[in-house]
Amino acid sequence: MKTLTFYITFLVFSFAHQQVSGQEVAPVETEMTSQEKAREFFEKQKTEIIEKQKEKLKYQIERINGELERGEITKEEAEKEKKEYAEKHAKNIENKIAILENEMELRDRNDDTSGNYIAIGGKGKALDININKKNKYDNRTTSDLVVAVGFNNALEEGQSLNDSDFKLGGSRFFELGWAWKTRVFKETNWLRLRYGVSFQFNGLKPTDNRIFVEDGDQTYLQEFALDLDKSKFRMDNLVVPVHFEIGPSTKTETEDRLHFSTYKMLKIGFGGYAGFNIGERQKLKYKEDGDKVKEKLKNNYNTNDLVYGVSAYLGWGGATLYGKYDLNPIFQDPNRELHNFSLGLRFDVD
Repeated sequence: MKTLTFYITFLVFSFAHQQVSGQEVAPVETEMTSQEKAREFFEKQKTEIIEKQKEKLKYQIERINGELERGEITKEEAEKEKKEYAEKHAKNIENKIAILENEMELRDRNDDTSGNYIAIGGKGKALDININKKNKYDNRTTSDLVVAVGFNNALEEGQSLNDSDFKLGGSRFFELGWAWKTRVFKETNWLRLRYGVSFQFNGLKPTDNRIFVEDGDQTYLQEFALDLDKSKFRMDNLVVPVHFEIGPSTKTETEDRLHFSTYKMLKIGFGGYAGFNIGERQKLKYKEDGDKVKEKLKNNYNTNDLVYGVSAYLGWGGATLYGKYDLNPIFQDPNRELHNFSLGLRFDVD
């Protein structure tokens, strides 16, 4: 550790004179001038150069110490290598800072007073550096398309699927939406918050040749007079889903980017949704006097306007097993307290 401290101290003080000589006395103003902004930018760059070279030197010295402890090299060889690396990184700092100083002199000589950009030219090429721009390093929020499809049904308390008034195979749901995913913690991705907006289409097909009938504030199932080829009741909802998502991820970190990926990873989501019932309709198909008849009936059917419920998903990668349950009854009082629920597959399409 003492050896490491010595070389780092040697490296920093070797170029302290450049830090001092590079300072300029800025005019006293209430706001920073363009030269002051440029100088502040370059001073930050100098600090970053020194820190990066110190880290690289620290790594090399630790590696050499490891080889020395394992007996792979002698003490004399270790000291020689340490000295060479210290001189190398000191020279790197000297060269890089000289380049920055030349760029600063070029800007001052050409009287660039824009305060935003510094032009660097050489061999027919030019590069503009925006001194006010921060590099995009980490995108904690992403978004994707959400598609879900599966089976739908509705039950009241104490009722089982065997006693359901709706066909198990014929009643289906479909969901289409857009979701955002935000990493909750800065340095880890085990917990994410997913939120967005979705359209939910919940379909129910009554059993025993029945349709929904609205009579005042009452809505109930009634047998149809003719043989039905199709009887389907659909509720369309606009909701805002919110889920907490947990699961592992892979972390990729480079000099200018930090990225977490959940590709082919297990994930579990749990939360809920709330929104509005934006429409309901009933589709009927039957034959009357030998002619095929199709009817689309749009009524209120005494459904609740507010929709809210709980939902969860579990799966691998982009496809997950998905379930949702409406806490609100489908119909208002004094009708039967039926609750819609769905089970199917959910796809998050990046």
